[in-house]
Amino acid sequence: MSTIPKTHLVSGFETTGSYDVIKTLEVETPQITSPTDIIIKNKYAGVNFIDGYFRMGVYPSANKPHIFGREGSGVVTAVGDAVTKYKVGDNVAYMSPNAFAQHVKLPEDYIQILKLKNEASESDFKIYGGALLQSLTALTFITEAHEVKKDEFILVWAAAGGVGSILVQLASQRGAKVIAIASTTDKLEKAKELGAEYVINYKTEDVVARVKDITGGKGVAASFNSVGKSSFESSFESLARKGTLVSFGNASGVVPPFAINRLSAKNITLLRPQVFGYITEESEWKHYSTILREELDSGKLKFEISKVYPLKDYSQAAKDLESGATTGKLVIEIPQ
Repeated sequence: MSTIPKTHLVSGFETTGSYDVIKTLEVETPQITSPTDIIIKNKYAGVNFIDGYFRMGVYPSANKPHIFGREGSGVVTAVGDAVTKYKVGDNVAYMSPNAFAQHVKLPEDYIQILKLKNEASESDFKIYGGALLQSLTALTFITEAHEVKKDEFILVWAAAGGVGSILVQLASQRGAKVIAIASTTDKLEKAKELGAEYVINYKTEDVVARVKDITGGKGVAASFNSVGKSSFESSFESLARKGTLVSFGNASGVVPPFAINRLSAKNITLLRPQVFGYITEESEWKHYSTILREELDSGKLKFEISKVYPLKDYSQAAKDLESGATTGKLVIEIPQ
């Protein structure tokens, strides 16, 4: 068993607030305390909106300091005496809290860990360190929140962003007619390159009117909305009879209380899912992570990492992400 240092660097906060509460802290390193523990030395971790929700107090945090990060990649550097599934030197990616840290501890039976190939490259660590949360969100949502089918009209908000760009690709692969929504010409062009058949600039166009025009007045079978408050009504009004609104983000704020009887007019389905609810069982994790690995390794799914930040600059990464100006995925490089 390798020796783990007594302290390590993390990015976190001790009080909620704006970007100024983000700190690089030196805290005690997790140690092997159970015979089934494993320690992963992180190399990369993905930047996601959910970290901002914890920082601003939208989601409560039980522990202080709260350590950012929900996904990462690295190398197993220590294992408990009873561990049989992993060995020191294994390359892995995972979905778990506390990823913006030099080390993370997980139990051997933790489900959301994916073994990478023995000869994993720096690029592999970078991609898998940032790909899991958003890619599996998109993959599970188009399968279970609303099963996307050939020739359906599907509306994707923030279509050039992390989850949005993956939704566009996966839905297009299934033969759906994707309508991509974004805020700039460049972002809409990117969405078209990824497979969107139609595009709407929500800043200059009437979204509902354009959707009705594109769909011959019927509306879309499903709207995948990560934006939240500012776009909820447009999403709702854009749905066809028996349409599905998948609301899964708060980028513009939390959606206000909603009168459930509004669903009745067109037999609408409304969901507020999160990815972990679809990959709770080991069989579910294996199913979806296997599909994702095939998509990534074959090149069918184009996963763009637009910028890599050092751990100490996470505050800037958060600002860039939350400004809405970025495309693709932002990744944190963990100091070694």
